[in-house]
Amino acid sequence: MNKSRSNYRWMLLTLLGFAVSLQSCGLFGKKNKDSLESRINGSRGEIYSFSDVRKNYSQYIPSGMVVVPSGTFHMGQADEDPASSQINYNKQITISAFFMDQTEVTNNQYRFFVDLAIAYSGGDPESDDAAESIPSDYEEEVMNKIFENQATGSLDVPSFDDVKKKIHPDVDLWVKEYAHHMGDPLMEYYYMHPAFDDYPVVGVDWYAANLFCQWRTLHLSYYKQVQKGEPYAAPRFRLPTEAEWEYAARGGRDMAKYPWGGPYVRNTLGCMLANFKPGRGNYYDDGFAYTGPVAQYFPNDYGLYDMAGNVAEWCQDAYYESSVPVVWDINPVFNPPTSEEAGDLRNRRVVRGGSWKDIAYYCETGTKTWQHWDSASTSIGFRCAMTYLGRSSGDEF
Repeated sequence: MNKSRSNYRWMLLTLLGFAVSLQSCGLFGKKNKDSLESRINGSRGEIYSFSDVRKNYSQYIPSGMVVVPSGTFHMGQADEDPASSQINYNKQITISAFFMDQTEVTNNQYRFFVDLAIAYSGGDPESDDAAESIPSDYEEEVMNKIFENQATGSLDVPSFDDVKKKIHPDVDLWVKEYAHHMGDPLMEYYYMHPAFDDYPVVGVDWYAANLFCQWRTLHLSYYKQVQKGEPYAAPRFRLPTEAEWEYAARGGRDMAKYPWGGPYVRNTLGCMLANFKPGRGNYYDDGFAYTGPVAQYFPNDYGLYDMAGNVAEWCQDAYYESSVPVVWDINPVFNPPTSEEAGDLRNRRVVRGGSWKDIAYYCETGTKTWQHWDSASTSIGFRCAMTYLGRSSGDEF
């Protein structure tokens, strides 16, 4: 009896050992099917056929974004040049497909980033409330990577004052930017009150807009790669180039003066088609005295809202009078590094689209202006773009 049990155990151990050896050799299971050794031995001396691809990949469509398809258009002024600047002559440009936010980034969307930055800094030292904590893995995978010094590899954790100065919208601009203007209610409520959650965030400079894009990239990658274990990260979020912005604003209508295509700012019923400054100060003629909630007017043919009016928008490019003949004619961008030196022309960054306080000329698709990268305004916001990779899956339409 004992002898038969011993033989049974020996046979069982032998079979288990054989199964383990098969698995380690890649003959049992799929553990090592993608190893270099398996790929070499399984190739039969050939390379992959052109039809062999890695399966089940399609580019993720971020929430609130629409695809802007590839195409060619004439970039530059779409009407007269009343300023006689002679810096924006037409040039035929080809643009690759990309994703773009349907609306400008709102207060509620931006506040998520600011709240995380405040918690990461340790919170307000003058407040009695304890700072909220960030999950350790999120802090490691997202926040630490944002504030890592690329030159030294050390962490430059911002202080609360740094966050208030460089990331938090400058709400005081509602009072400072306009002489003899009762901006106190907007200064107090515009960014934080729920009534303005779906209004575009303003008072954010070019640096903070780029930092938001960097955070949004890592935030999405954290969910897809860390939480869901997906192998491919989405392309990074970024500010649109000036050429991308203008191409998207025209909505497929080459040489269109305004995003809606026509040369007029009212429709056939006499209703305003954007939030800007009609006449000589009749701000409310379009329905809003200041900014309005996003997506209140008809979108253009690409499904993008407020590409004219409401708030002007930051672009990647530096403003340079001679950039048109300098840049290439496919996916152009003029983006030299910014400088801490006062008066450096590279610090002028392109602003497009016009705002609630601008006349109709600045709402034209071909009009360009600028603001210093470290200056904010109550009339400037932004929206994000993302490069589209490969061929369309069709799911994004």
